[in-house]
Amino acid sequence: QVQLVESGGGLVQAGGSLRLSCAASGRTFSSYVMGWFRQAPGKEREIVCGISASGGGTYYADSVKGRFTISRDNAKNTVYLQMNSLKAEDTAVYYCAARNGRLILVGNSDYSYWGQGTQVTVSS
Repeated sequence: QVQLVESGGGLVQAGGSLRLSCAASGRTFSSYVMGWFRQAPGKEREIVCGISASGGGTYYADSVKGRFTISRDNAKNTVYLQMNSLKAEDTAVYYCAARNGRLILVGNSDYSYWGQGTQVTVSS
């Protein structure tokens, strides 16, 4: 069982930056693949990026490549999302999620544990 709590969301101007954090409970955090998802109003929740259990592998959606960076600190049971060059279309509720497995998968149903979400609003 893993409990996830996101923080760091807020209002930022286009072109600005934010860093989201997701703190996980439990002693087995280092065995979980972690993902960041987002859901904009009226749209389905979609994957933004993911990171392998060791941190050695990452995945990014095309829409955020070159602007967002996912990282993790297994000693602190925390995964981060650094978001730079933010655009209005990045406005969404951002969720972190965990799956017990080796592969970084991109579907919502592939992840068993979810945080409550944090709102990111980018003003243009």
